[in-house]
Amino acid sequence: MDNKQVVDLSSAAANHIADQLGKRGKGLGIRVGVKTTGCSGLAYVLEFVDEVSTQDKVIEAQGVKLFIDPQSLPYLQGISMDYVQEGLKEGFKFTNPNSKGECGCGESFHA
Repeated sequence: MDNKQVVDLSSAAANHIADQLGKRGKGLGIRVGVKTTGCSGLAYVLEFVDEVSTQDKVIEAQGVKLFIDPQSLPYLQGISMDYVQEGLKEGFKFTNPNSKGECGCGESFHA
């Protein structure tokens, strides 16, 4: 499986991740996952990675490393990840072909 098929990371998202890792002063990359929560059932989770799990799928995109656990992989297959600034609001924006719908607040989805 080609890494691009798993996650398409925009340059804005990669730059933001690299900046945050630089400010933090340590870390191998970020873990992208999903957890059961929210109105629709699943929410995205991002966390810094200091140690690699042997089960993680490691993806290098735009010069940064993303780590995805095996349980989250089916929900993230083919996802596009961007970093956007809209007025006073800024954050990661996910376009997920596996999502069948989102809650009204946009914080969670169901697959």
